[in-house]
Amino acid sequence: MPQLDLSVFSPQIIWLVITFLILWLMMAKIALPRIGLILEEREKKIGDNLEMADDFRKAANTELEAYEKAISEARDKARIVLSETARQVTLDSATQTAELRDTLAKQIQAAEIHITSAKNEAMEGIRNSAAEVAAAATERLIGVSIPQETVDAAVDNVLKNGGQ
Repeated sequence: MPQLDLSVFSPQIIWLVITFLILWLMMAKIALPRIGLILEEREKKIGDNLEMADDFRKAANTELEAYEKAISEARDKARIVLSETARQVTLDSATQTAELRDTLAKQIQAAEIHITSAKNEAMEGIRNSAAEVAAAATERLIGVSIPQETVDAAVDNVLKNGGQ
């Protein structure tokens, strides 16, 4: 094996050192700077992405706060509208109840007047009928015709005393 021959060992070491130095220089001057640039660009992109994500998070938080505020305002407005509607319904109900009560009171009063009038007419009819019957009965029983004023006064007296 030639690589284990001691006479050719020193040139192999020299070539190893020369090759190592050339590779090291190529790596130091060409490959490593490119890798460094790629790493810097990558780090910059990651940093930009993190900043953009932070901006999006802040914008999302701002939107969330605005949304929660809008929801809260909408709920408050809904409560106000509901309470106003309930108050208005109560007021309308009270107004309608009062109107109905007034209408019913007027109808009851008109009915009472009508009933009183009918009662008075019926009582007058009964009084007249009683006076006629009394005058006719007196004339038949005794054969004497009594003046109408006397018959009316007697019927009125009986009706006043309740038939006693």
